[in-house]
Amino acid sequence: MIRLDEKDRRVIAAIQSGLPLVSRPYALIAERAGMEEGDVLKRIQWLQKQGVIKRMGVVVRHHELGYRANAMVVWDVPDDQVAELGHCFSQFEFITLCYQRPRRLPQWRYNLFCMIHGKDRQTVMENLDHLVECCGVQALPRDVLFSCRRFKQRGALYVHQGDAERQQTGGC
Repeated sequence: MIRLDEKDRRVIAAIQSGLPLVSRPYALIAERAGMEEGDVLKRIQWLQKQGVIKRMGVVVRHHELGYRANAMVVWDVPDDQVAELGHCFSQFEFITLCYQRPRRLPQWRYNLFCMIHGKDRQTVMENLDHLVECCGVQALPRDVLFSCRRFKQRGALYVHQGDAERQQTGGC
């Protein structure tokens, strides 16, 4: 079991809702947390090494950037070809996610997923056609699942913001 101190909790609380869009986000986080930038970076590295932070990634709000059509393309790929095709798919700039998932037979035969974002459905389908041609997957079964609604996009929450603030001020 890993014990987190109040500075660890403040750092986690500060980064879990996203990094500030400034040239030096960790400096701003450090300033807000009453710490040095180097200390924040060292703590994040330590938290990653301990497995507290498993990964850090970007949550892109595609809609705000003008991408109105989003499709998850699901593929039924022979298991021994998943890595090779996943690598081929991920080389395209219009693929924003590409990952393997277990099949859920008999209802769900798909094991490779990739997300394509586009300004409109026609663009998404044109990009899919290009992907199919370039990766040679014309014969593979697939379904194209366009998004019907938007869900809140954010990363995981590990520390309630109020918990970190109470720790900092000594409150209950």
